[in-house]
Amino acid sequence: MDEKRLKIAIFCWESLYSERVGGLSNAATYLAQSLAKNHEVHYFTRGDQDFEMSGVFYHVWRPHGSNIVEYCSDLSHGLVQRFYQYDEKPFDILHFNDWHVVEALHLLKDRRTVFTYHSTEFGRNGNIHGDWWEYHEICGKEWYAGLIAKRCVAVSWQLRQEVIDLYKVNPEKIRVIPNGVVKEQFDVSINQGAIKESYGIHYLAPLVLYVGRMVYQKGPDLLVDAIPQILNRFWNAQFIFAGVGGMRDWLISRTQGMPVQFPGFITDSEYVRLLHASDIVVIPSRNEPFGIILLEAWSANRPVVVTNVGGLAENVEHGVTGIVVNPTAEGIAWGVNYYLENQNERNRLGRGGYNQVDRRFFWDSIANQIIDVYLET
Repeated sequence: MDEKRLKIAIFCWESLYSERVGGLSNAATYLAQSLAKNHEVHYFTRGDQDFEMSGVFYHVWRPHGSNIVEYCSDLSHGLVQRFYQYDEKPFDILHFNDWHVVEALHLLKDRRTVFTYHSTEFGRNGNIHGDWWEYHEICGKEWYAGLIAKRCVAVSWQLRQEVIDLYKVNPEKIRVIPNGVVKEQFDVSINQGAIKESYGIHYLAPLVLYVGRMVYQKGPDLLVDAIPQILNRFWNAQFIFAGVGGMRDWLISRTQGMPVQFPGFITDSEYVRLLHASDIVVIPSRNEPFGIILLEAWSANRPVVVTNVGGLAENVEHGVTGIVVNPTAEGIAWGVNYYLENQNERNRLGRGGYNQVDRRFFWDSIANQIIDVYLET
């Protein structure tokens, strides 16, 4: 590998330390921090004040717009203005993350550019919900990014194929590089029973956990529909659905009278506590390009039930590192009941996933793979 110290610009509409929405903030922020160990990294994102964190220089812009497309257009133009303030010594590589910053990619298309697909708009909702015009505008930006970027990255093989099928991107220009996790944030010693009791749950009652956005893509309704089938066999099972989103009120109404709690938005520290309180983590997505929660549950040594879609199916080996089921209420109920019947299997498969993290998903290794893409650009 070339030993040259690169000057890298990362464009992303969110980060862990300013505006944060979902897993994209984790992926882009931790990649930037790993790259900054050996390179000069500038991160262009939303916010109100520039700052430096973990060796990364953050440069921000406060966008405005009457809808998400106009908002991200203003963001892109603002971030390009900020970019030129630091380009006197030219950047070697410009790395753009997801559709929100594609107009910035367009304005800088003559540079050495890399675009990472973390998902597609079709995968997120297929326009089942949302504005038809916005859906097509976003899809158009995803297509255009694949056309003009010098190199592309997808976070799973399934997503790579989805991008090729949808947008006819040249397969030779797309590398597959997974996301990673900071295992130490989740691999901690916490009293499981005490956390359960803080939620009014008996320390011996099995707790099934869902964490994520309450949207159709993520499938929380599939787990809700599985609850009666689980309670028929394990009457004392308890359920927590943590997160916010458009389906939340509907899900709350669907679960009236069931042993289900909806704590809403939770802090990072409470997320770690809930992972360790849980006996099973369920990821019931209908579409999941990668699924960072999988790595976080594994890092907490928790057994997982995942659906056989996208990055979940690619990364979980059924019966070795987790249980893989069809994205149906019946499939999810079967997976949860299997674990509840087999304590030894919960321990074995939880440990199997835990061991995968160090082998495949640590950020320094992923940063090295990204550098290889940069040097090919």
